[in-house]
Amino acid sequence: MRSKVLSILLFLLMISHAVKAQNSGVGIGIILGEPTGLSVKKWLSSSNSLNGAAAWSFVDSGALHLHADYVFHNFDLIHPNVGKAALYYGLGGRIKIMTNSRVGIRVPVGLNYMLEDNPLDLFIEIVPMLDLVPTTSFSVNAAIGIRYFL
Repeated sequence: MRSKVLSILLFLLMISHAVKAQNSGVGIGIILGEPTGLSVKKWLSSSNSLNGAAAWSFVDSGALHLHADYVFHNFDLIHPNVGKAALYYGLGGRIKIMTNSRVGIRVPVGLNYMLEDNPLDLFIEIVPMLDLVPTTSFSVNAAIGIRYFL
């Protein structure tokens, strides 16, 4: 599985060298960690986006994990020599579908790096969560990911 993911990532890097990365449009990619699956990002403005995933959670004997977050990006804190980087934070929700399905609130905090002259963005995030249904419980997710912008 890891070799397939690395092959896909290398292929995307090779075919995308001539396209400029932007903080606009829609990005589709993968998220690895807790949860692991498909990631989507839709820019709403130059600093706000909707981020979501349809992924598999490996906690509690496995479950389908769906989430959506409204995210703010701060491009003023990190200034890499190449590309653009932003600290992001937001608020969202999640549904974890399993025997005892859960519904909760997410507070994602992460770093987003957009490659120069390339339609890829990379991210790493930590997400405190408060499940409200069926019972109140606190947990934390963490993941890394990559998205290709169409």
